[in-house]
Amino acid sequence: MPRIEVETAAGKQEFVAEDGRKLVLAIEDAGVDILHRCGGNAKCTTCRVEVLGGDPGEMGETERNRLALELGLAENVRLSCQVRVHDDLHVRVVNQVSTRGLDAGPRPVED
Repeated sequence: MPRIEVETAAGKQEFVAEDGRKLVLAIEDAGVDILHRCGGNAKCTTCRVEVLGGDPGEMGETERNRLALELGLAENVRLSCQVRVHDDLHVRVVNQVSTRGLDAGPRPVED
């Protein structure tokens, strides 16, 4: 099973994730309070992460089109709701409930 290293406002955390799982769900189930305001539909970008290591896989058209609407994002930024875990990853969570003061949003479904 892939190992995920996550950097958050509270520090670093490591855990294993089921192969093929949505990254946002793996992060949330590991206890990180990641935002996902649109419920994992690639509409809001609140679940974005910076990929610091590993291979998050190819970016799909929906994710690419949504991220293209944002200004100033680094090339290593991905939407965790659109990434399927197939490799060890090292990511930094950009938006957390504890730092933004927002409701996390509806839990994304695993489809």
